[in-house]
Amino acid sequence: MVHFVGAGPGAPDLITLRGKNLLEQADAVIYAGSLVNPKLLEYTKKECRIYNSATMTLEEVLDVIREMEKQNKNTVRLHTGEPSIYGAVREQMDQLDREQIPYDSCPGVSACFGAAAALNLEYTLPEVSQSLIITRMAGRTAVPEKESIESFATHQASMAVYLSAGMLEELAERLIAGGYTPDTPAALVYKASWPEEKTYVVTLATLAETAREHGITKTALVLVGDVLTHSHYARSKLYDPTFETEFRKASEPS
Repeated sequence: MVHFVGAGPGAPDLITLRGKNLLEQADAVIYAGSLVNPKLLEYTKKECRIYNSATMTLEEVLDVIREMEKQNKNTVRLHTGEPSIYGAVREQMDQLDREQIPYDSCPGVSACFGAAAALNLEYTLPEVSQSLIITRMAGRTAVPEKESIESFATHQASMAVYLSAGMLEELAERLIAGGYTPDTPAALVYKASWPEEKTYVVTLATLAETAREHGITKTALVLVGDVLTHSHYARSKLYDPTFETEFRKASEPS
């Protein structure tokens, strides 16, 4: 059996209980070594085989899985964050389907939520933004033209931009071209939830300069939107005393 497990954003205690249990039971772990905190491997038993997928191809990963399946062993494929976001899991699952190798998925905490926690941030403030756009700049992996940074910027929603820390000047230019103003709040969150975590709340105009000043070129998330200043938002209706729910009667305004 193969278990695809989300490792969370970095801190070892931000993996789910289910994910931790699967690591404890694993006979082999194939982990994304360039991004997953190796301290998570301390949850494994002594005889567990450990493979770093940063040095492996897809074919080599599948070879390990096949070998473990022949021995009727459990394999954990440990991906960073939440595997369904930029996890390259579908290509693995499709091959397992073809070979009739059983697998399941265990969700994880994605980096954008680790970054929100680092900033004590709410992405969905009433009358500011009720949507979160998760996207990336095109790199080795292309981005469909209909999902351009400019087109997403027109919505003025909260935005989390992954895998783009090395292209911040272009990112800022394209966000501004799409409709954000240069003084739109932006945040750079480096290694959210790791011991070396760093956070900088700036503007689109100063985003790239901030990254240069602090030597940040990778492993950082960019957040964009007015929610970063947590101001000028409306009170939640859910907890408004004049708002009636199935659990609570409305009261007259004072």
